[in-house]
Amino acid sequence: MEALSIYVTAANEAEAKMIAQTVVEERLAACANLLGPIQSIYWWDGKMCEEGEFALLFKASSSRIKELIVRIKSLHSYDVPCITCHPIADGNPDFLGWISAETQK
Repeated sequence: MEALSIYVTAANEAEAKMIAQTVVEERLAACANLLGPIQSIYWWDGKMCEEGEFALLFKASSSRIKELIVRIKSLHSYDVPCITCHPIADGNPDFLGWISAETQK
C-alpha cells in the first residue's frame, strides 16, 4: 500500500464539505482537509477565468485510488474537476499505517 495525498478543488465550501464527508464516510479516504477559500485563475472554453474555489487535501491509499477518483467525479459540479494524486514518500509510520487501516474495504 502506498499512501497518497490527493489535491482537489471545488466550487464552494458546501460542495467541498459534501465531497469530503462522503468519501471519508465511504472509507475511500482516511482524512480530508478543507483548505479554502482560494482564488483560481485558469483557462476554460478559450477564455481566462478568475473564480473563488475551495481546496481539499485527502489522505488515501493507492489501493482505492481509482474508486476515489470516480466517486469524487460523481459528486462534483465541474465537467473536469481538478483531482491530482501525489505519493507520500515518507512520514510518520504510525500515521501512514492509520491511512491504510482506515481505507480498507
